[in-house]
Amino acid sequence: MSMLSLIVFLPLAGAVVLAAMPAIGPAVARWAWVAVSAVELVLVGVLWVGYEDPGQNALAYEQQVPWIPGVNSSYHVGVDGLSLPLVAMTTIVFLACAVYALRQPDRPRIQAALFLFLQGVSLGVFVAADLILFFVFFDLSIVGMYFVIAGWGHGNAARSALKFFLYTFLGSLALLLGFIGLYVAAAPHTFDIPELVAATPLDDSPLTGGLVLAAIVVGLAVKTPTVPFHTWLPPAHTDAPATGSAVLAAVLLKMGTYGFVRIAMPMLPEAWRSWAWAIVAIGIVSVLYGAFVALAQTDLKRMVAYTSVNHMGYIVLALGAAGLVAEGAEQARSVAVTGAVVQMVSHGLITAALFLLAGVMQDRAGTYDMGSYGGLAGPAPRYAALFAVGAFASLGLPGFSGFIAEFQIFAGSIAVAPVTAIALPGILVTAALFLRALQQVFTGPTEGRSPGFADLRVRELWSVGPLLALSVLIGVLPRVLLEVIEPASAALVSLVGR
Repeated sequence: MSMLSLIVFLPLAGAVVLAAMPAIGPAVARWAWVAVSAVELVLVGVLWVGYEDPGQNALAYEQQVPWIPGVNSSYHVGVDGLSLPLVAMTTIVFLACAVYALRQPDRPRIQAALFLFLQGVSLGVFVAADLILFFVFFDLSIVGMYFVIAGWGHGNAARSALKFFLYTFLGSLALLLGFIGLYVAAAPHTFDIPELVAATPLDDSPLTGGLVLAAIVVGLAVKTPTVPFHTWLPPAHTDAPATGSAVLAAVLLKMGTYGFVRIAMPMLPEAWRSWAWAIVAIGIVSVLYGAFVALAQTDLKRMVAYTSVNHMGYIVLALGAAGLVAEGAEQARSVAVTGAVVQMVSHGLITAALFLLAGVMQDRAGTYDMGSYGGLAGPAPRYAALFAVGAFASLGLPGFSGFIAEFQIFAGSIAVAPVTAIALPGILVTAALFLRALQQVFTGPTEGRSPGFADLRVRELWSVGPLLALSVLIGVLPRVLLEVIEPASAALVSLVGR
């Protein structure tokens, strides 16, 4: 078994063991979840240290085994500079969630099994090099998150889980339709991702290529989510448990944007270039809409959920700009793609931390309503400090990963299409909404639900702290991440612009 297969199937094996053995006690189940997640992080660390850029349309740590030979589909896995950072971010976020859940009393064995299952299928999406394999893992992630929201959520969890499932499953059906379109157009017929990228089967059929791209983009836009496919997101986040929200925002949303860079852009470059302006427009609308609607929220968790629409909009904007082929603009387009991938990682780390911190509010006081608190920095200084760090990281302050990402996104996008500067006020509105939240909840006299609010406990510090520390590390020393991403971004831009 290759290292990548071990990384995918170790958590799945852990999930099966935990689910099949009811005799396992709560403490053992929780620590087993932490242990498996920690081993996963070590294995990915080994991958990272040994990683060398495989070149254009090639994969490192590749493994291919025949699977469904009748349709030329194989178990094919591998990573490159676009997927390895997301694999690393996924293992980090799941370990943070495992540590955060160490004291949670509600069915810990089944919860640990479900999250390990979710971790395995999420990693499977990012390493898959076959469309059917990608689709299987993509769909299984929807099933796993449905049970997390329905089983451990609060408020109107059953309704929110159902809305999440139906929306994202409908999106996955559109995605499958697009995959079948690519398969039919390819000669010979195949679902293999590198083969389809090399063949670009629909370049000579603009109408069919546009329709297949539309199916794939709709499927991925629902998962991302972009406006107008975002309406499942706020209720799913608000009613999910803290760990569920963290994984949903950090990992599952990235499957949408990752699908753009792995499938839509390199396989359908002609169609992507034709529709690039539409993609840019969707990105700009998502950035501004997400920021302004977040500004209107009084519920802290819904506010953070809408900032995800805003932050994912930056990624869509950059990837659209990468399709605007112009003389001498290749470097700028490559910078935009690099910024988009850094933003995927940055948003994952920061938003996971913010959702875990929001979960502390629910645990202590039973509400996310910002008006119910005041002067919370008095009784909970550690909580206030970490929330402030998370807020400043999310609004793109220099010194954090968000700044590196957004600077590259706008530097690349504006160089290619100056009109993308319209989205810049989104950063200002995001700053306003986070500063207002900090002011309302943490400053002033201690009142409302704030008196007696217990400060962060050790497990909460050790789950949230490292996520924010990594954001600072990327903000101060971005080369560690950029050295992996930049060659893959340049390769993608050359594929789209050929």
